[in-house]
Amino acid sequence: MDRGVLCQAVALLLVVCSLGPTSLAETQYCDLQPVDSKVTYGMSQVSEGCVAQTPDATLEVHVLFLTFQGDISELKLTLQTSKQGGIRPREVLLILSVNKSIFLKFQAPGIPLQLAYDPKLVIPEALDANTTQLPSFTTKDQLLNWATTKGPIASAAELNDPETILLRLDQASSSPLCILEPQKAMGHTLEWSRKAYAPVRGCRLEGVAGHKEAHILRILPGPEAWPRTVTVKLELNCAWRETDAAVLILQGPPYVSWLIDANHNMQIWATGEYSLKIFPDRINPGFQLPNTTQGLLGEARRLNASVVASFVELPLTSDVSLKTHSCGSGLQPSPTPVEITTANKGCNQELLLTLIQPKCSSDGMTLVLKKDLISTLLCTITSLTFWDSSCQAEETEDEFVLSSGYSSCGMEVMENVVSNEVVIRLLSSSSPQRRKVQCINMDNLSLQLGLYLSPHFLQASNTIELGQQGFVQVSVSPSIPELRIQLESCQLNLGPDMEIVELIQGQEAKSSCVSLLSPSPSGDIRFSFLLRGYMLPMPTTGILSCSVTMHPRIRSLALFLLQEVHKTVSMRLNIVSAGLPDKGLVLPAVLGITFGAFLIGALLTAALWYIYSHTRHPGKREPVVAVAAPASSESSSTNHSIGSTQSTPCSTSSMA
Repeated sequence: MDRGVLCQAVALLLVVCSLGPTSLAETQYCDLQPVDSKVTYGMSQVSEGCVAQTPDATLEVHVLFLTFQGDISELKLTLQTSKQGGIRPREVLLILSVNKSIFLKFQAPGIPLQLAYDPKLVIPEALDANTTQLPSFTTKDQLLNWATTKGPIASAAELNDPETILLRLDQASSSPLCILEPQKAMGHTLEWSRKAYAPVRGCRLEGVAGHKEAHILRILPGPEAWPRTVTVKLELNCAWRETDAAVLILQGPPYVSWLIDANHNMQIWATGEYSLKIFPDRINPGFQLPNTTQGLLGEARRLNASVVASFVELPLTSDVSLKTHSCGSGLQPSPTPVEITTANKGCNQELLLTLIQPKCSSDGMTLVLKKDLISTLLCTITSLTFWDSSCQAEETEDEFVLSSGYSSCGMEVMENVVSNEVVIRLLSSSSPQRRKVQCINMDNLSLQLGLYLSPHFLQASNTIELGQQGFVQVSVSPSIPELRIQLESCQLNLGPDMEIVELIQGQEAKSSCVSLLSPSPSGDIRFSFLLRGYMLPMPTTGILSCSVTMHPRIRSLALFLLQEVHKTVSMRLNIVSAGLPDKGLVLPAVLGITFGAFLIGALLTAALWYIYSHTRHPGKREPVVAVAAPASSESSSTNHSIGSTQSTPCSTSSMA
């Protein structure tokens, strides 16, 4: 027993001795300090998010909750979809919920898109998509509930201060429902980068001769451990070309592999497999590396690096870009704390010009610039005028207001478009900034609603038969190519005794009997509907009315309207019944047939009785028992059918 205790004590002593002082208190190799390098990175992890599979949906819904720190920010948003062998991608509804004003640079090549946002906060640079004004919601749940009324949600994510967002529409999730999860890794679906740069630090390793420098990147583990590749782009501004002059140390979770793109030859030391961008198919095995800061610094020292030129720790990401302005050999042996100051980039004139969005009314043009937004862009305005410099903006405590009627201040009126130029003079610039602005004179625009009885839209009509398909075209005159028209709703009013038939609501067909068609070559809106079914009372007239919204097709053309321009156009329809077999029978026809059958039956009975009474032998006359005529049975059957109906999915009304 004593011998066993002695053995355990000896074993414990050996373990303690093997740890040594470096394990009990990790060696401090150097004191990391900020250096003049920049690193940007993209990641898929969001504060809240979800991804779902919606294979049968005709409309794919994606929701982005975006929170920004500054009063106005710039966002680059890209949508991508994989090639599907010529198959047209599904229509996408992208919902943007933002808390501050943003300038949006948007790309969605080849994707049929609807975009819902608050136009008071989102300023798109160039947007060729159908837009919908996002209603006001106080909670995320309210917005998500509204989104589900449009279609199943394929993805949703909450991002803090994003600068770029890449949203891929290829659905890789197996979940049928999109339920928000905290700290969600969106995987292939979404990648984004923050507005701020990640901190980069460096130091000199004492006691190591030479000029070899180390660049260390440490990727921290994420909530989901699935295999992924991190792309590392390293751009060094150095004169040397020797392979052994630098070492790149990459440390990350065991499920991370690396794709390296560097502009210099260097030694590579990485956990996990890695490959070079110039030879992506050549896979190299990795090494075991420490997973602590000082452990990685010790690894750099062991590899004979005298300088740690950059040390970066990042959350789990998909791509990293590191750029150094000078090599690490310039680091001092005993670095002192450096005060980091943000360089004043001066006035952001590009974003300032995007704020030039006048409101157009029937009697003039008005431009309002908030001073808090101007100061956020580091701009100081000394003068704000129209082309005619005598038309100066009025300055208040909070804003600049520039306004004019359409007959002064250099306004140019050409047909239905009124043009002018806004001139801004800044304290930081000797030359003024100019932006052309235009308004459409809505008073001279008219909407036309046309009903056609064939899909060729050749001859308009105001009469439609029950059971007939109608083709409707909504057009604006005169035609303005820069003006986009959106069909919001259409309905058919068949009179006070019948319910209103909703054809289109919320830019969507309300039933399978309504189809949204491709627009005309000139951009006119087209759709069709089927008027079918028995109706009591039978309508003879109806009012077809449609509501549309008009806005500029591309914002960058500086073509402006009122905040919301809604117009409604109506036309009167004559509704007639047809006697064709496939159209069914209406009440007058049924009553006529019933009466005709009764009359024919009575005449046949009388004729038979006459023949019988005049041809039989006089001695064999017998009393005759009257039998109900066939027409009586037919009439009874017919009368029973009056008031019944055979409803179909495309019935425009039910029986009264």
